Amino acid sequence: MNYPEIVRAIAVAVTLVLWAVQGRAASSTGITASVSEEAAVFESRFAECLDRLRTELERSLPRLDPERLRRFEQAHAAEVQARKNIQRAEQELGKISSVSSRVASAQQALAKLDQQITQLSTGPVAGAAAGGQAVESQLARLKSQREDARRALQAATTEWERVKPHEATWRTSLQEARGALDRARAEATQAVRNLGLEFLGRPDLDDKLLPCVVLTEATPRGLAEFCGRNPDAVPLVERLLSDTALMRQMLAADGAKKGRYGDAMRIYTAIQAASPHASTGCLQRLALAIALEHAEPVAQNNPKAATNAPPTVDPVRRYLAYERAYLNGELDPNFSRLDTWDYRMVVDGDEPDEIAAWGRAMLRNYRPDHILTPDLRWRYVGLVKSDIPYGSQNVKYDRPDLQLYQNILMNGGVCGRRAFFGRFLLRSFGIPTTARPQRGHAALVHWTPDGWVVCLGANWGWGWTHTIYGKDVDFLAATQARALGNDFGRVLRARWIGRALGEKPTYGLEGEPPQFWHAVALYLQRAMIEAAGAKALGAVGQEVAEADAVKEDHVNTANTVPEGVRKVRLEKDGTIVIPAVACSRPAQGTGKVRFLKTLEGGYVLHYSRAGNPEPFEYVLDIPQAGRYQLRAAVVTPSWKQHLTLTVNGAGEARDIPLPFTVGMWGVSDPVTIELAKGRNVLQFTRNHENLRGVTIREFTLTPVR
Repeated sequence: MNYPEIVRAIAVAVTLVLWAVQGRAASSTGITASVSEEAAVFESRFAECLDRLRTELERSLPRLDPERLRRFEQAHAAEVQARKNIQRAEQELGKISSVSSRVASAQQALAKLDQQITQLSTGPVAGAAAGGQAVESQLARLKSQREDARRALQAATTEWERVKPHEATWRTSLQEARGALDRARAEATQAVRNLGLEFLGRPDLDDKLLPCVVLTEATPRGLAEFCGRNPDAVPLVERLLSDTALMRQMLAADGAKKGRYGDAMRIYTAIQAASPHASTGCLQRLALAIALEHAEPVAQNNPKAATNAPPTVDPVRRYLAYERAYLNGELDPNFSRLDTWDYRMVVDGDEPDEIAAWGRAMLRNYRPDHILTPDLRWRYVGLVKSDIPYGSQNVKYDRPDLQLYQNILMNGGVCGRRAFFGRFLLRSFGIPTTARPQRGHAALVHWTPDGWVVCLGANWGWGWTHTIYGKDVDFLAATQARALGNDFGRVLRARWIGRALGEKPTYGLEGEPPQFWHAVALYLQRAMIEAAGAKALGAVGQEVAEADAVKEDHVNTANTVPEGVRKVRLEKDGTIVIPAVACSRPAQGTGKVRFLKTLEGGYVLHYSRAGNPEPFEYVLDIPQAGRYQLRAAVVTPSWKQHLTLTVNGAGEARDIPLPFTVGMWGVSDPVTIELAKGRNVLQFTRNHENLRGVTIREFTLTPVR
């Protein structure tokens, strides 16, 4: 049976079963076939089709030369054994190092106890009657502890004397194993080149291979269950299995979440019905990414007070939200160059779509420099180190009416909340990102045009990802190979053949040894990366990963604001409008008082949360003396923020409470001040508990009539 006949057989089988099901439902003759029986029929038909496809594929695969195959398998086995030898040698050396640390620790404990005993025995109260009894009790306790320490030192020393002679042997074994690994790697790489795998670069097999992979990953039972709960299953399954290009695009992006290809097709079809833009270009790739990722529903993180909010993300609404943001120019300029695999790590967030829109607006308002920075490693995510305090002391003040990411902006958090927030911002602007935890710490990785980078954590090799790749270095290798273009198709086809033939998916060479075709895929991938000389980007933000140290660069902080922007305006009603960047001191931006260019081309003043208090002031020519109401147009990320105002260097400083704007623009309540005709100086500063940054667009002085 050839490929078109197999696809038709699947469609006919599904149709016949559905007719039977519908007929039983409409009949009044008492036919009582159970749902499980109907599902069993579906499953049997799909299993038969999969068996036929697999048989056809096995017949179509070129036969590999047995001797070349033996050499590859031998080299692969040698590499696996070398890794085991390295692991064993490192474990033994680790034990020796641990024993050495135990000896040193026991020696230090014993010396400290000896010192305490000596001090207590010769102290001024050692012989006093009442004090003497207390001293004797303490001495007895210390001597008991010393005996324990002595025994611990003796045991550690005995163990050290036992293992120490083996240290040189294990170091030699480690060196030899590393040399064997290098030789095995080279031999395996050459052996895979000699296998004659040129056919992997051609799509000749795809008509048989791809539906076989889809049926394998979806499983006959999974597709049967999909058909049982969806009346429109027949055209969806038929369209999927007859569209080679679509299956190729799906599988190149790692397939449907949990093998739910039927649900992915249902979502993909609904998105295309909802938007005329979803069929071509980057928006088609986006639509497919959402369909694949949301085939398994994504839980939505709603404000606690929003008890009626949807529990899961609506994939069609998610697509439309990103489409709208893209067409409005709100996303990163690189958004359109991403592929379907990349987009999956943009659209998988738990935030409601309106919160993603809030995130974009908040950053535009509050810290536009984090959008405009040329340092793509810190673009968007730089807000974490500049404005998300490290510490959990304020988390108890999270508000139920705010969503998680709004609460993190308000109250900060430790590594987990900061990494969550960084990933949220990246997704909001269309940058792929995923979690990269390491032992005892949460971090993230994200896409840049130069490669993926670890942010807020240790370098590659110290953690893992919540992806199918597991180890962070295996995820990194996948990103590097994918960036090399069409040659990656050879890696994918080797992996697909393995999947179609029932191999267990394996995405790295250093864990469980992969089966043949997955091993071939990984060796081809490694050879591609080495030939291209791909280099990993170094991690950034390690110094602020678990600290509240704010180490910002000074981009946009020493700029001179154009005079036209600094001009104070007098409105017809007598209101005086003072651009925040029109201050006379400082005349240029500093690390504390920053002049930030906005995306619209204007300027705002940002008062940083870091550093010592620093005043900023305005010299004004007031046309008429009198009382004025002062208001400030501000963006605040947190509550209980204030400005302090002194007028003409005299009188008591005035406190100006600032509204909590949750990152949007707001206006402070009016404060009435007295101004003289002619020259006046308004000086502002900030110095209060839990001080956070504030961005100011302008001040207004309105005459009190």
